[in-house]
Amino acid sequence: MFTIRQIRKIPKDMLQKIKELDDKSIEKPNGKTRFYKYYTLYNNELAEVIVAVRHHYKKWYCKQVVVHGIHNSKVYLRDIGFTMGFYKVGWFREKISQYPKWIDYNWGWNEDKYFYIDISTTINKEFIQTLPEYKYSALDLYDRTNIFKYLRLYEKYPQTEYLVKAGLSTFATSKMILSKCSKDKQFCKWLYKNKDNIKSHYYTSSIISAYKQDRPIEEVFNYDKFKKYFDKENNFTRLKEMFTGKERTKFLQYLQKQKTDGFCYQDYLNACEYLGLDMNEDKNRYPHDFKRWHDIRIDEYHSKKALKDAKERKSLYNKFAKVAKKYLGLQRDMKEDYVIVIAKSPADLIKEGEILHHCVGRMGYDQKFAREESLIFFVRNKDAIETPFVTLEYSIEQHKVLQCYADNDTKPTDKVLEFVNKKWLPYANKKLKSLVA
Repeated sequence: MFTIRQIRKIPKDMLQKIKELDDKSIEKPNGKTRFYKYYTLYNNELAEVIVAVRHHYKKWYCKQVVVHGIHNSKVYLRDIGFTMGFYKVGWFREKISQYPKWIDYNWGWNEDKYFYIDISTTINKEFIQTLPEYKYSALDLYDRTNIFKYLRLYEKYPQTEYLVKAGLSTFATSKMILSKCSKDKQFCKWLYKNKDNIKSHYYTSSIISAYKQDRPIEEVFNYDKFKKYFDKENNFTRLKEMFTGKERTKFLQYLQKQKTDGFCYQDYLNACEYLGLDMNEDKNRYPHDFKRWHDIRIDEYHSKKALKDAKERKSLYNKFAKVAKKYLGLQRDMKEDYVIVIAKSPADLIKEGEILHHCVGRMGYDQKFAREESLIFFVRNKDAIETPFVTLEYSIEQHKVLQCYADNDTKPTDKVLEFVNKKWLPYANKKLKSLVA
C-alpha cells in the first residue's frame, strides 16, 4: 500500500489529456467544478486519482482531490468535502477564494468507502488491463462507474468476468450472485441461457428465486415487487391480519393472477362482511372471477345500504356538508392545467363513481368523510371542470394521498400525479395546518 507522501503530481501528458477532454465537453464552464479520474501506480499499487477542474477568469485550474488505492483501506483527500448531497471543492490555495473554508485543508484521510465520486469522467481505463493481474478482467466491457468495486470483487470472484461478458455488468458486483456462481456451475449456465431476459432493474433475490423455482424471471420479479409494495403499504392492515404465513403468498399470487390490487380487494372484503358472508369459504375468499364478483357484491352492498333509515341518511348528508365546508380551503384553483375541488355531498361521490366506474360512491367513503377520517377530492381539467376525470382520497391524519385513480381504477398520467403530489399536496398540507391551529 502507498502513503500520502508517495502521491505524485499529475503527469504532464495526463494533464494535457484532461484539459483536451474538458475543453470538448464544457461549453461555458466558468465557475463550475468538474471531476475527472485517471489510473496510475503508486508503490506498485493501482491507484485511482480524482481531480477537480474549473475555469476562473479564462484561466484553467486542475488539481488532485481524492486518491483511492486498490488494496488501501484509506482514501486520501485534499480540499474537498461532502455536504447536502454534493461534493464541494475549496480553491483557496489557487487564490480563487479570498479566505479558506472548512473544505480547504492539506492531505488527510478517511475510510475508503467514502468519496467515490461517480460523476467523474474516466480518462485512461485501458491502463488497468496493461497490468498482468487485470489482463483478463473484461474491464473493457464493464459499463459501470465504480471500477475499483468491480476489480476488488474480481480478485475474489473470477466469475465477474463471466457476468460482464454475458452482458450482465449490473450484477457483476452483486456478492449474492457471485457467491452463487462460485458454488453452483448450473446457476452460471442458467444465467447465460437467460441473459437476454434479465433486466438491470430486477432484484438479485428474484433472479436466484427464479432459478431455484424454475419459473420465468419476470414473473418472479413482478411478484416480489408486488409483495414489497403490499408489505410496505400502511393501509392494508386488515388484509395483513387476514392473510398470514404461507397464505399471504397464495393471496398475493391470487391478486396478481386476477390483475387487481389490495385496495379493490379491501373494498370487496368490506362489502362481503357487511352482507354477512363467510370469508373463510374459498368461494368468497378467492372468487374465480374477482372483477365480476367484486361488482356483484358492491352492488348488493349498495342496495342494502340504501334501505337505511331516511333520518340517518339525512344526518349523514348534514355531517358531510359541514365537513366539506370546513375543509373547503384545501381546494386549489389557480392558473394551472388542473383544479382540485372537494366533494360537497355523498351524491357527488355516487356520481363520480358511476361515471369513472370505481367504488368511491359505494364503499363507505361518505361515512369516512363525515367522520373526518379521510376526504375525497376531484381532479378536473381546467377547461372541463364539471366532467369527472380523476378521484383522490386524502388522509387528514397522515397528511398524504391514500388513493388516486382515473376511469376504471387506472393510474392517472404522470402529469396529473406530479400536479397532485408536487403542487396540490404541499398546498393542502399547509392549508390544513391553519385549519387545525
